[in-house]
Amino acid sequence: MAVIQYKNNDGQGRRTIDIFNPDNRDFLYEIECQTPDEVEAIIHKAREAQKSWAALPVKQRVQYFYKLRDVILARRDDIISTVVKETGKPVQDALTMEVFATCAFITYWCQQAGKTLRDETFRAPGLMGLMKKVHMTYKPLGVVGVIAPWNGPFVLTANPCIQAMIAGNAVVAKGSEITPFSSRILEDLCREAGIPDGVCNVLIGDGETGAALTRGGVDKISFTGSVATGKKVGMACLESLIPFTLELGGKDAMIVCDDADLDKAAHGAVWGGCINTGHYCCGVERIYVHESVYDRFVGKVVELTKSLKQGKQYGYDEDVGAVFWDKQYEIIRDHVQNAVDHGARVLAGGPDKADPSSLYYPPTVMVDVDESSPLMRDETFGPVLPIIKFRSIDEAVEKANASHYGLHGSVWTKDKHKGLEIARKIKTGSMSVNDIGIMYGIPNAPFGGVKESGIGAVNGEKGLRGYTHAMPIVVGQYRGEDSGYPHDKTKFDQMNKLMDFLWKSFIGRLFFD
Repeated sequence: MAVIQYKNNDGQGRRTIDIFNPDNRDFLYEIECQTPDEVEAIIHKAREAQKSWAALPVKQRVQYFYKLRDVILARRDDIISTVVKETGKPVQDALTMEVFATCAFITYWCQQAGKTLRDETFRAPGLMGLMKKVHMTYKPLGVVGVIAPWNGPFVLTANPCIQAMIAGNAVVAKGSEITPFSSRILEDLCREAGIPDGVCNVLIGDGETGAALTRGGVDKISFTGSVATGKKVGMACLESLIPFTLELGGKDAMIVCDDADLDKAAHGAVWGGCINTGHYCCGVERIYVHESVYDRFVGKVVELTKSLKQGKQYGYDEDVGAVFWDKQYEIIRDHVQNAVDHGARVLAGGPDKADPSSLYYPPTVMVDVDESSPLMRDETFGPVLPIIKFRSIDEAVEKANASHYGLHGSVWTKDKHKGLEIARKIKTGSMSVNDIGIMYGIPNAPFGGVKESGIGAVNGEKGLRGYTHAMPIVVGQYRGEDSGYPHDKTKFDQMNKLMDFLWKSFIGRLFFD
């Protein structure tokens, strides 16, 4: 069982990989991983191209990305075909999550870039504001490295790259070796849109290629992937003292209250847990349901799960695709089997319905799961829905927070005020009330995790500005001759009197507090 196979066959240790289709195991192609020397040369090329790119006004850069959107729309079938071939996901997931989402991101960044990146002017606070004004300018960092995962290979390469480029940087990205051309196609599309050569570069390679990128002298790394690899990337960036963002794993909890709309909540659970074959960082991984509605909710989830269509024979009607990677298939299989071995019951799907000869794992509903099991503790990243009963909201919150992950989660209740109150108690990067984890797809909100789910944020004003250096320039009247050298007792006493006037007197507090 394999989707990729390594080979070293050139006599010089150059790594080559055979890529197979996860749907039918057909051989797709052989790729060569780019070497550290090649990565270094591409970074140099990007640095040279960035100089003239950064000199363009934001408004002019924006026009390139409107053209890129046109190219993506014209080439959508090629993008979908490449993604489906390398991942095995349904065409609907490929269209919605990869193409539509990327075009929506482009539209938003084009609309917002001029506002978010324009210079700002403001006064210094307090008494200093009478003499000094701050001019804030947002300068591109230079060359940004982007390391993208295999679960959303096109959109998760495109979105950070587009933000970085529209901010005036050149990018060197590396997609997963599991889905190499689903990421690489972005470079081709940018070239077709007229974006200057060297501004967008996408590497072909594996972890060693990615390590060469993090060590290659870039000015920031944007990483999306596993916790283990993210920690290595973070350490490499700290050694080079460059900024980085890490968007890592999740174990998102869904809390279903006793007053929830059970039909909507059940659909949200199944869709949130099975979309993209469960390979979704904000996907539903743990479901906590109030005891008074538990049986009814479980029944609705089981019925809906059993109705899902899986397999390419369903064409456009396919709901759930293949598992994208054989290693992930093994994790899903092992988590479910471990839970069964420790007393869990399978109500839909499960190991008996799995086909060991393929990478299709059926959407699975489980109850009576040991909460200390890997299925409840570690990221499964597959179409598995473990459902746990709770008696009180405090218990549900405690269970939801009992995780070393903290990316997203959801609360389901007809009382939106109660939903917001519960959501605020969850220790996670973001939450939804009566919705599944669509947070990454809302570009004007920051997206990021706490605990082992990551560091920093993508999207939103903070995310776009994160690809720049916010440089304040102070313009004002120099008063050093009055308050600076030489020091003496008179100046010391004057400073004390000034402090008392500003923060102790009625007039001072009236104007400066």
